[in-house]
Amino acid sequence: MPIPIAYNLRNLVVRKTTTVLTALGIALTVAVLVADVALLRGLRSVFERSGDPQRILVLRKGSRSELTSAITREAYRDLLFTPGIASSQSGAPMASLEMVTVVNLPRIDNAKNMNVSVRGLTPRGIEMRKVRIDQGRWFEAGQREIVVGKSIAGRHPNAKLGKTFRFGKGEWQVVGIMDGGESALDNEIWGDLNQVSSDFNRPDRLSSVLIRADDVAAVPALINSVNDDRRLNASAITERAYYDSQTAAGAPIQFLGILVTAIMAVGSGFAAMNTMYAAVYRRASEIGTLRALGFSRGHILVSFLIESLLLSLAGGLLGCLIAFPLNYFGASVGNLATFSEITFWFRVDSAAMFAGIAFALLMGAIGGFFPAINAARKEALTALREI
Repeated sequence: MPIPIAYNLRNLVVRKTTTVLTALGIALTVAVLVADVALLRGLRSVFERSGDPQRILVLRKGSRSELTSAITREAYRDLLFTPGIASSQSGAPMASLEMVTVVNLPRIDNAKNMNVSVRGLTPRGIEMRKVRIDQGRWFEAGQREIVVGKSIAGRHPNAKLGKTFRFGKGEWQVVGIMDGGESALDNEIWGDLNQVSSDFNRPDRLSSVLIRADDVAAVPALINSVNDDRRLNASAITERAYYDSQTAAGAPIQFLGILVTAIMAVGSGFAAMNTMYAAVYRRASEIGTLRALGFSRGHILVSFLIESLLLSLAGGLLGCLIAFPLNYFGASVGNLATFSEITFWFRVDSAAMFAGIAFALLMGAIGGFFPAINAARKEALTALREI
């Protein structure tokens, strides 16, 4: 019969000071890991909400982002005749010629300025996306009017209805605040394509074309048609894949979090190991008694290993509790693909907490394995003499 778990729980309670300190060290390590996972999941969630599997982004061949791409109006007109593009209710192709650039604007807290993506597009581009007006209205064609994402509205002092921004060649009036459903579009400013392109002296060399396929099954064929058409000198990628590639924006922070977690994990692992070695030393007589009562070496090894896992589980749960207040905490990071700032929210969800608890149990298993072997190797009579 195995040794009851109640025995291990009693020992952890008896050594409450050591138990609490070791569990706290594990908890802090787990909290850092959970925060790192929550950051990446939050950033990935923003980009996942931005992409639609039925939409395709067309860029200049060799370009990796809209910011560095250049599509001419002539190429756009040729693209409209590509088979597989969906049609609107009016029969027009579901294709949007757009221009993207970056402007530097002040923050609401007067801190360092932020880079913001400005997108010039037509009503067709608005129709193709899942965005809605939260306040005000959409901009009118031919007017120096803009609509700002709700994340911009919270960070810029003039991102209010009726206020004006200055970029390009003059002032732009804010006529609406849009809700992109916590997607990357919440971090953009939208205006009329012709007005924006004229302000930045790019009337013919725009950035990209967003097209919609007839259905998801037609997407691969449409991408191949665009890529194979030499007149276009363009490459196509699904919108979802394009935004997925931008999760690299959080790579530096993720690397730093993993590095800190690894360093702390070494310390926490040694702390757990020292705790269990001390437990083996102090309970030598108990080990001898257990051996005398007929418990095998395997039972003792499993018992001490379970005790270490219980200790690390407590630390893991505490670490998740420490990190949980970060859930839906807003933060900003620079997007390496667009050179603009993007706001996201930490996601301390079940996946992040599962990763934290699993990591805690791994530390407990490693930290408790060697002390457990040491306890299992003790002979009954020898252990009874070590009092």
